[in-house]
Amino acid sequence: MKLAQVLFSQGFGSRRECAARILDGRVTVGGRVCDDPDEDMALEGLVFEVDGRPWPYHAKALLMLNKPAGYECSLKPRHHPSVLSLMPLPLRNRGIQPVGRLDEDTTGLLLLTDDGSLIHRLTSPKHHVPKIYDVVCKHPVDGTQHAALLAGVVLDDDPTPVAAVAVETTGTHSLRLTLMQGRYHQVKRMMAAVGNRVETLHRSGMGPLRLPDDLPVGEWRWLDAGMAWR
Repeated sequence: MKLAQVLFSQGFGSRRECAARILDGRVTVGGRVCDDPDEDMALEGLVFEVDGRPWPYHAKALLMLNKPAGYECSLKPRHHPSVLSLMPLPLRNRGIQPVGRLDEDTTGLLLLTDDGSLIHRLTSPKHHVPKIYDVVCKHPVDGTQHAALLAGVVLDDDPTPVAAVAVETTGTHSLRLTLMQGRYHQVKRMMAAVGNRVETLHRSGMGPLRLPDDLPVGEWRWLDAGMAWR
């Protein structure tokens, strides 16, 4: 692929803007300044730099964000900034979207991608992608609540009981829930149904992924396109 097309595909502006960056000597590959927009590039393992910032080539972007509280998982936020504001402009330019949604006060693992088929696979109820939530509650967690969450509780918009796949008590006022569904405010509504209330909610896992301890709040990283669920 020609270098100008590489930059364009990765979200570095219009074709004209990408060519101008290259002609201005702002793009390097392997430490070499590349000033020819038509230079052919091998895409396998390609890492280029724009204005000194390394950027790996990805045909499709797949990212993990450690979402902070106070951000909406929306392209058109209403009350808080969008999680997209935490991402660099090239990724926003290429149309990444959150995979599902976390409430503005919920923290933790959020995936973003520009791969529409992957979004469908990970959010469709047919594919049963487990999600792990760490919950801190207002009231103590007891065995009755634990059993009810596993057996299934009825939410106010559906008579069919909704059950957790797994429940682990992690403290007197905290537990870890594994869910297969992704309904609106599901964890909060499930805890309310067993007579408790969520104080803080953090998603620590999704499918085969776990949120790394070394990924700071508000930061992101690339994910391998060869992940198990692809």
